[in-house]
Amino acid sequence: MGIIRHAKEEFQVIKERDPAIKSPLEVLLYPTFHVMLSYRRAHRLYEKGHYFWARLISQRAARRTGIEIHPGAVIGKGFFIDHGSGVIIGETTIIGDNVTLYQGVTLGGTGKETGKRHPTIGDNVMISAGAKIIGSFTVGENSKIGAGSVVIEEVPPNCTVVGVPGRIVKRGNAKIPRSDMDQVHLPDPVKEDIAVLQHENAELVNRVLDLERTVRRLSGKPCEESEAI
Repeated sequence: MGIIRHAKEEFQVIKERDPAIKSPLEVLLYPTFHVMLSYRRAHRLYEKGHYFWARLISQRAARRTGIEIHPGAVIGKGFFIDHGSGVIIGETTIIGDNVTLYQGVTLGGTGKETGKRHPTIGDNVMISAGAKIIGSFTVGENSKIGAGSVVIEEVPPNCTVVGVPGRIVKRGNAKIPRSDMDQVHLPDPVKEDIAVLQHENAELVNRVLDLERTVRRLSGKPCEESEAI
C-alpha cells in the first residue's frame, strides 16, 4: 500500500473519530496523522530487516509528536490515537482493526519475557486515557479499558475493565445497564467495595453491642446503654 493511500485512510479515520474537527485541514495538524504515516514507513523497513533506519524514523516521529510506536508493532486498519501525547506501543504489540487509544496509554512488556512481550489488542477496543496494559496477553474484541487502569492479565471479548489492578466489571451486557459507554461513564468497583465494607462493619458493631448487653443482663450486671452505629 502506497503512502498516498495510507494518508487518505488516516485522514478519513481522524475525521470520523474526532468531533472537534471543524475543517478538513485540521487533520494535518494532528499528531496521530503524522506518527501513523511515519509508522507505516518504518514498519515496512523493519519487515525488510533495515532495523536502524526503521528506528531512526520512529524516534524522530516520537520526538515530534510525543507518541512512541516501535516499528516492529503490527497495527491494523482504522487505528486512532486521540490527542496522543505519552502513548507508547512496544515492539511485539499486535493491534486489530478500529482500535482507539487516548493520551498516556502504554502497551508495554514486563521486562522479564523474551519473544512476544507485549499485548495483543482485538478489534474495536477502546483504551482510555492513562491506561497501562502490561504483558503478553490478549484484550478481547469490543472491550473497553477505563482511564488509569493497569491491566496485567487477559481480558475476554466484550468486557469493560477498570481499576488498579484492572478488574472486569462488565461482561457482555451484564452488570451495567448503559450500553453506549465511553471512557467517562465507567463503574467504580473500589468505591462499591468500600460501601459494602462500611455497611458490613456497621452491622458487625451493632451485633457486638447487642451481645455485650445480653452478657451483662445474664450476669446480673447493670446494662450500660451504648449507641448503636
